[in-house]
Amino acid sequence: MSVYRCYSKKKEGFDVEAQGLCRQLREQLGIDGLQSVDILNRYDVEQIDYPVYQRARDIVFSEPQVDVVYDEDFPMPRMAGAFFAVEALPGQFDQRADSAAQCIQLMAGVDRPLVAYAKMYLLWGGLSQEDLDKIKAFLINPVESREASLEKPETLVREHAIPDHVDTVAGFTALDEAGLAALLDRLGLAMDIDDLKFLQAYFRDEEKRDPTITEVRVVDTYWSDHCRHTTFSTHLDEIQIDDPEVKAAYERYLAARVEVYGEEKAAARPQTLMDIATIGTKVLKKRGLLPELDESEEINACSIHVPAEVDGQEQDWLLMFKNETHNHPTEIEPFGGAATCIGGCIRDPLSGRVYVHQAMRFTGAGDPRTPFDQTLEGKLPQRKLCQTAAAGYSSYGNQIGLATGHVAEVYHEGYVAKRLECGAVVGAAPAENVRRERPAPGDVVILLGGRTGRDGIGGATGSSKSHNKKSLTTMASEVQKGNAPEERKIQRLFRDGEVTRLIKRCNDFGAGGVSVAIGELADGLEIDLDAVRKKYDGLDGTELAISESQERMAVVVAAGDADRFIAAAEKENLEAYRVAVVTESPRMVMNWKGQKIADLSRAFLNTNGAVKHAAVSVGKKDRSAFGQEPFKTLREMAASLKCASRRGLVERFDGSIGAGSVLMPFGGKTQSTPAQVMAALLPVLPGQETDQASVMAWGCDPDAMSRNPFWGAYDAVISSIAKLVAAGADYKKAYLTFQEFFEKLRDDPKRWGKPFQALLGALQAQLRFNCAAIGGKDSMSGSFLDKDVPPTLISFAIAPIKAGEIITPEFKEAGHPVYLFLDEDLDIPWSSAVIGAWERLARLHKEGKVKAAWALDQQGSPATAVMNMSFGNRIGFQAVEHNYAVPWHCTGLPGAIVVELTEEINESGAEPLGFTTKEPVITLGEDSAPIDELLSLNEGVLEEVYPTRAGSSEAVQAISWEGRSPAVCKHKTAHPKAVIPVFPGTNCEYDTAKACVRAGIDPEIVVVRNLSTDLLAQSAQALEGAIRGAQMVVLPGGFSGGDEPEGSGKFIASFLRNPALSDAIMDLLQHRDGLMLGICNGFQALVKLGLVPFGEIRPMDENCPTLTYNLIGRHQSRYVTTRVASVNSPWMLKCQVGDLHTIPISHGEGRFVAPASVIADLVAHGQAGTQYVDAGGRPTMDILSNPNGSMEAIEGIFSPDGRVFGKMGHLERRGPFVAVNIPGEKHMPLFESGAEYFK
Repeated sequence: MSVYRCYSKKKEGFDVEAQGLCRQLREQLGIDGLQSVDILNRYDVEQIDYPVYQRARDIVFSEPQVDVVYDEDFPMPRMAGAFFAVEALPGQFDQRADSAAQCIQLMAGVDRPLVAYAKMYLLWGGLSQEDLDKIKAFLINPVESREASLEKPETLVREHAIPDHVDTVAGFTALDEAGLAALLDRLGLAMDIDDLKFLQAYFRDEEKRDPTITEVRVVDTYWSDHCRHTTFSTHLDEIQIDDPEVKAAYERYLAARVEVYGEEKAAARPQTLMDIATIGTKVLKKRGLLPELDESEEINACSIHVPAEVDGQEQDWLLMFKNETHNHPTEIEPFGGAATCIGGCIRDPLSGRVYVHQAMRFTGAGDPRTPFDQTLEGKLPQRKLCQTAAAGYSSYGNQIGLATGHVAEVYHEGYVAKRLECGAVVGAAPAENVRRERPAPGDVVILLGGRTGRDGIGGATGSSKSHNKKSLTTMASEVQKGNAPEERKIQRLFRDGEVTRLIKRCNDFGAGGVSVAIGELADGLEIDLDAVRKKYDGLDGTELAISESQERMAVVVAAGDADRFIAAAEKENLEAYRVAVVTESPRMVMNWKGQKIADLSRAFLNTNGAVKHAAVSVGKKDRSAFGQEPFKTLREMAASLKCASRRGLVERFDGSIGAGSVLMPFGGKTQSTPAQVMAALLPVLPGQETDQASVMAWGCDPDAMSRNPFWGAYDAVISSIAKLVAAGADYKKAYLTFQEFFEKLRDDPKRWGKPFQALLGALQAQLRFNCAAIGGKDSMSGSFLDKDVPPTLISFAIAPIKAGEIITPEFKEAGHPVYLFLDEDLDIPWSSAVIGAWERLARLHKEGKVKAAWALDQQGSPATAVMNMSFGNRIGFQAVEHNYAVPWHCTGLPGAIVVELTEEINESGAEPLGFTTKEPVITLGEDSAPIDELLSLNEGVLEEVYPTRAGSSEAVQAISWEGRSPAVCKHKTAHPKAVIPVFPGTNCEYDTAKACVRAGIDPEIVVVRNLSTDLLAQSAQALEGAIRGAQMVVLPGGFSGGDEPEGSGKFIASFLRNPALSDAIMDLLQHRDGLMLGICNGFQALVKLGLVPFGEIRPMDENCPTLTYNLIGRHQSRYVTTRVASVNSPWMLKCQVGDLHTIPISHGEGRFVAPASVIADLVAHGQAGTQYVDAGGRPTMDILSNPNGSMEAIEGIFSPDGRVFGKMGHLERRGPFVAVNIPGEKHMPLFESGAEYFK
C-alpha cells in the first residue's frame, strides 16, 4: 500500500500556537528579523485504502472550520524565510501519531494503520544562519526529538534486526581492578567499582561462571540509588558534630535506637540516613501513638486506616499517599519527565489497589525570568524548563482524570543545577477491597497494561547519576513516555473490588522494569521474557528486562484466578497476559529465546551491593538569619518573586475533576486567595455519598534549608502540620511523608552532613509533635559540574477530616477582628508555643467563631497572610497598634496562624492584628495599598512566564429567549436510562453517572474497546444496543485520545459516525423522544458531528460552528458563572432565563466560534443556551469570566428542537462539600430537568 501524506495548518485567527511561538522567538530569543510563523502538522499514513485516507484527512487530520489542508505538498514560501520539520526520535511514544491511528480505526472500523507525525515550522522574515540555529536549538530537544527529513518515505514499516541471543561477559570473573574499571566505563554503569567487585566475587565464588550482560544490567538497575536507596543505606562510621543543637538531636536519635532496638542490637546496628529517616515512626509506634497505621509486607505507598461514613454506615477505608520526584528526566526532557512524574506517583498507590483521586505538585527552579542568553551550556533555559514541565505534568494528570488540588513552585539559584519535579498523590478504597497475601509456588504473574519499548531504558540508573554537559544529547532512552489514557483504564479496573480481591500482590512498572517490578513480587520467580508484548520488534532480552515503559502493572494471582482476571482486564480495554510463575527456589530466573539469560540468587540481590561507608561532619551554625524582614512595604512584597501569584501556572491543572475537591486552588469570589492545602472527599462510587475527606499540605523553604539544614527541616515539618491545622484538621491525626533532594555527596563529610542534620531536624519535629513520617523518597544526585541544588527536605502532611469542618483562608466579611495565634511566652519550647496556638484555634473553630485562617510557614509573614487573605473577596484590612514583638514583614514564625474571628477575644497567645474592612485597602500602620493594585503587582511578576491574560475585555449583548421547547415526550418513564460511553481518554464517566443517579436517572456505562478490530465491532454493537434501549445518551468530558490528533472530541465523533450508531442516535432523537447531552469533550464531539446546532449527524464544512483552542493558548481550570440565555430545551425545564450558576470549567479547546451569520441564526432561534457572564450577570469577553474567548460569550448551544444540548461547563462536578471556598449557586438542574421531561 502507498504512503499518503497531508499537511494541515490553522487558518488565520485560529493559529494561537503559531502566534504564541512567534512572540516567544522574538521576545525571548531576540530574533528581531522574524515577521511571522506558520505551523503545519504533517501526517504520513500507510496500510489504509485511499477512500479511508480521504475521510481521515477531513475528519481526523483536519477540521474544515479551522484548518487548511494540503495533499502531498504545501505552498512554498514566496518571501525570505526558512522551514524545517521536527519529529519524535525512533522508538519514543508519540501520542499524536498513536491517537491518529486509533481515531482512523474508530472511524472506519479497520485495523489500526501506521501513522507518522512531524511538525513543520515556516519562518517568515530575514533570518541569519545564527538565528536559524538558535530557533532550532529552542525547538528541538535531542533527548526526545530530531529534525525530520522533508522527503516522504516509501514505507512507514520499520525493519528491525531481530536479536537471537544475549552475550556473556567473557572473562569477567578474572578481570583485575583496571579491567573492572574499564568495563564500568564502557557499559556506563551506575554502580561503583566496589559494587562491581562484589558482583565479580558472587559469580566467581557462588555461581562459578561469567555473567550475561543481562545479569550485569539487571543488578545495576536493582542496586541503583533510585531503586535501593544506596546513599541512604550507607554506613555512617565517623560522625563529627560541632553544633550543640544538632549534637543534642543526635543524642536523642541514639536514645531512640536503644528504645526501639534494645541496647545490644542498637550498638550492633549501623547508623544510616535511612535509619534516621525511619526511627521516628518506629518510636511512635512502639509508644502506641500510631493507631491508624496500616502495615503489610507489600509496600506500595504510605497507608492509614480511616473510618468513613458512607450512606449513613461506617466503613473502614485505606487512605494511601505517596510522593516521588522525576528530577533527572525532567531536567533533560521536561514534558515527558514531568508527565511520568505524576504517572509514577499514581501507580504506587494504584498498585496498592486504591483509587487515586487527588494530586499535589511541588517544584523548584531557578528564576524563570532569566534571559535565554544566560542559560548554562548543557542546560535548557529555566523558562522553557518551567513551562514545558508544567505542560507535561498537567497534560498527564488532566488526561487521566486526577484532580490537582495544589500546585507550588519555589525558586532558588541552586535548582539550576538540577530541577526539582515532585508530585504527591492521595488515593483511597474500602479496606475490604485490598487483599494481601504472600505469593505461593504455582501462583501466576500477569503483566497488565501497555506494551514494552526502549523508552525509559536506564531511567533508574540514569537518575542516580550526576549531570554533565553531554546529558542532553546522550540520555535519550532514559526518558520514559507517558500514555495517560492507558493508565486510566487500570484506574477503572482497580476500582472494582471484585477484581482487586483476586490480587495477592501487585507492583507497578516504575524504575527497573521487569527486573524490579516482577523481581520484587516473590523470592522465587521464573520469568518468560518471550511473553512480554512489545511496541515494536528488535528488542533483545536485556532491553525487555529493564525497559521502564510506562502504564504497566505486574499482579500475582492464584493460577485458578488468572483467566477471570484477564477477562476483567479485557472488558476495560486492557491487555493482560501471563509472564511469570512463582517458584519454590529462591532465585530470579529469566528465559528468552530458549536461553536462560538471568539466574540470580534472591539472597544476593537483596544484599543491595557492597556495603558503603561514609564520614559525616556538621559545623556550628546559628539561627541569626531566621526571623528576617525581607520586605519593607506591601507593594515590594506583592511584587516579589517569592510572594508572586502562581495562578497562571496553577490554572492549567484540572482542579475539579472527580467532583470531590472540597477546595479549589484559589478561592473567594475573585478566585485569587490561594489555598494552603488540598482537600478532597473519599472517592465513593456513583450512588454513594460521604462527608469524609482528607487534607494535605507541604512545608519546605530552600533558603532556610541552605542557611541551616537542621532547623530548615524542623520548620518544614511544623509548616506542613500548621497548614493542616489552619484548614481545620486535628494535628494529632496527622501523618507525614518526606521528599529529600540533595547534592551528590561523594566522599565529602561536610556534604554528608547536610542530609544528616536535616533528617535529625525532621526527626526532632516528629518526636515533638508525635507525628510520624511513615514514608518518603530520596533523590541524591542534584549536582551539575560545580553547582549543587540547595539542601531540600519537603514535608508532606496529611490528615483525615470531615468536609464540613474545613476552614478556608479568604477573609469572609468586613468588621471582623483578626488575630495572630502564637503563645507569647518565649521561655517555653517553640513546639509548645505552636501547639498552644493550634489547640486555641481548634477550640474556637468548634465554637463556630473561626471564619478564616492562614498558617505562617518559613517564608510567610503576618503581612503575607493578610494580603493573600484579602485578595479572594476584596475585603480590606486595617491594622491596630499592637505590643507584640513581631514586625509585619517578619518571617521565621512557622506554626503561627493568622485568624479571622466572628468576635473579639481576650486570651493570652491571641495577639490582635486588626480588623477586616469593606473598603478594599490594606493598611499596616503608615503603609497602605489598594487590594486591586497589590493583586495586579502580585499576578504581574510571572505574567510573562505563566500568563493569566489574553483576548479582549469588552461586554457583549445578553441573550434572552423565554420560549419553551416544543419537544414533548410521549414515552413516559419514571426512571429514564442514560447511556454513558467511555472512550480511550474519557475521564468524567463517574462524575456524570453520579449526577444521573442524584437526578433519578439510571446510568449505563459502556466501555469502547479497540484493542482489535473484532473488539471494536463488538463495542459498536454493544453501544448500539444500549442506545436503542435507553432514553438518553450523555457524552461525558475527558480527553478522547489525549485531545489528539490536533483537536478534541475526534475519537468520539469518529466512532459515532459508524452507520449503525448514527442510525441508533437519530432514531432516539427523531422517533423515540430521546435526549442527548454533551459536556466539555462531549460538547466538542456533538459539534464535530453536527448534532449541535443542526440536530443531525452530517458532514462538516467551513461554515459549521466549532470549538477551538482557548485564546490564552493553554488549558484553563477554574470556576465561571454562566447565565441561562434560553430555555428552548427539555434540558432547561427547571431553569429560568437569567438564572446564574457557578460551575467549574476545565478545557484547552473551549472557544466557541462560528460565522457571524450562523451565530445570529442561533440567537434568533433560541439555540444559544448559556453565556459566560461576570459577577453581575453581564456577558463579557474578559478572560476572568469568559475563559476561552468564545464568540458572544456562548457557553452552550441546543439543537433546533432542544433535544440535544452541548455545554463546556462541568455542571456534574458538584456536591454539598465541593469547592466550598468559591461562593455561588453550583447546582444547575440539567439532569433533573432531563428526568422531569420523561415523567
